Amino acid sequence: MVAAVGLFAAPQARAVYAIAQYGEPKYPAGFKHFGYVNPNAPKGGTLVLANPSRLTSFDKFNPFTLRGNTAPGVDLLFESLTTGSSDEVASAYGLLADDIKVAPDGLSATFHINPRARFSNGDPVTADDVKYSLDTLKSPQAAPQFMSIFGQIVRAVVVDPQTVRFEFHQRNRELPLLAGGMPVFSRKWGMKADGSHIPFDQLAFEKPIGSGPYLIERYDNGRTIAYRRNPDYWGAALPVRVGMYNFDRIVYKLYSDSVARLEAFKAGEYDALVEYVARNWVRRDVGKRFDSGELIKKVFPQHNGTGMQGFMLNTRRPLFQDVRVRKALDL
Repeated sequence: MVAAVGLFAAPQARAVYAIAQYGEPKYPAGFKHFGYVNPNAPKGGTLVLANPSRLTSFDKFNPFTLRGNTAPGVDLLFESLTTGSSDEVASAYGLLADDIKVAPDGLSATFHINPRARFSNGDPVTADDVKYSLDTLKSPQAAPQFMSIFGQIVRAVVVDPQTVRFEFHQRNRELPLLAGGMPVFSRKWGMKADGSHIPFDQLAFEKPIGSGPYLIERYDNGRTIAYRRNPDYWGAALPVRVGMYNFDRIVYKLYSDSVARLEAFKAGEYDALVEYVARNWVRRDVGKRFDSGELIKKVFPQHNGTGMQGFMLNTRRPLFQDVRVRKALDL
């Protein structure tokens, strides 16, 4: 009888709309949209961008394998069980999932999938798809970093068609956020007409089946790719999506080097250039069109959580034990 009372008195996992690694989520239950978006932003038009990285071409749509170069922007095709906000650190709000339960012992997290969630082919997103995604990403067919990222997730267990439980090796407040942030894709991606599958590490230009707000519209010779907003996107009214993904089309043009990319911007071939190098900002991003105001050069201050750059010096080596040496390197 005492044992039974103890069992019923044990703490129970609590279903919530969001979780946070530190403290509580910023946005309360029932929030309408993130504070940094305009819920009434107009929709339409085309945004043209250049290479977002040093890659100058692409030969696949699959961003989860090691070989080859992935087309820019393919993250627009995929979603995860949860998503973060840009004005806080380490919080996760339901996206594909509509509630989250973290076990009292911290060794598992259970996600219930929103019954409205749909892949681009119209199929519902199911717990089987979530398990398939984890198993695939942890397999030898995916790039090795995913085994490292999700290595502390022991397994995904299908509880029912809409519920999946992730089990962890150890208690760690970050693991439920990692599980929630895992990209989810359909088991039918790469399926042939006869029901057989193209091996995951051989998927190239087979269009991904994800649940994201955009679809691939066209691409050309590994240098240009255009995405169109999915008119049937399932999540447009979610609080974590209101005010976002407003362009009808997003186009990427890939240029062979940074000089060609800058000259193309000056010529009006694409719409926006984000500059990360102070020297370029001062010396290179100049000219008549900047002076005339045709090209607008502007700093956008923000206070979001961000990464860092620095030196990590091995002070066990005598060379680096002198603080003056470390200061000189820093200078």
